[in-house]
Amino acid sequence: MTQELAWWKSSYSGQNGGDCIECAVPSPSGATCTTQDVVFVRDSKRKEGPHLTISIAGWNSFVAAATRGALGAV
Repeated sequence: MTQELAWWKSSYSGQNGGDCIECAVPSPSGATCTTQDVVFVRDSKRKEGPHLTISIAGWNSFVAAATRGALGAV
């Protein structure tokens, strides 16, 4: 079964495109137990392109590092 995902961008992303990512999490109604603990990430300019599947723990670590500035200028 193909699962529809609700993708979103950060409110910090501008309307001009640029270097943005979109994220989605599986909905409980359509997700299987193997996908409920992940975040999907894709390039906002390539909506039909591939996406990354990241564990919730990995996503939380990434967000924490970005929040404290540990990733530098990217």
